[in-house]
Amino acid sequence: MAKRRKMSRRDAMAEVARAAGVVCLGGFSLAALVKTTSSADARAIRPPGAMPEQDFLKACVRCGLCVEACPYGTLSLARWGDEAELGTPFFTPRSIPCYMCRDVPCARACPTGALDRDIPSIRDANMGVAVLVGHETCLNYKGINCGICVRVCPIRGKAISLEPQEINGRQVQIPVVHSSECTGCGTCEKQCVLGHAAIRVLPRDLGLGGPGRNRAGRPT
Repeated sequence: MAKRRKMSRRDAMAEVARAAGVVCLGGFSLAALVKTTSSADARAIRPPGAMPEQDFLKACVRCGLCVEACPYGTLSLARWGDEAELGTPFFTPRSIPCYMCRDVPCARACPTGALDRDIPSIRDANMGVAVLVGHETCLNYKGINCGICVRVCPIRGKAISLEPQEINGRQVQIPVVHSSECTGCGTCEKQCVLGHAAIRVLPRDLGLGGPGRNRAGRPT
């Protein structure tokens, strides 16, 4: 068996410095993670009736009552690495969409007003807006009459419709989202037959785009 090498004072000091560096690095990493999760990810879809994001984050107490009230298991409380600030409710449409309960039990359960308990109807939810992101993968763009997103939409004929369009000299039927009617429930995203959904729900400010900027970099 090889003899254990005797560590010199210089080597010992180097080991201590190395260990201290690892601890500091870990501290900085944790701080960075906390800072990263201190604001919601742009893709986080909130429950029906949620206040504007910054107001929502101030009002939400992370109690989870909305999650418990959802009869479909749609909502979750965010954990490390999720798309929302730690402990806040959100849902991932591709996994489980909002099934648009008429009485909006999740909002009614909120004790702070982060979710509007007096929301008139689930149609007023404004959870997000569906956006056709897969122009190169959507089967309708390829001339295949899919239209599953239109057929499964709870607000059929109003939130999404198939519109004729000419692509490369060929007439095709393209899904078109009517943002004024779309609630962002995510049923279309959930039911898209592709491996990566060609249609996705985004927060409304992201899906519809923010204010433009002129050449001077000022809002127009």
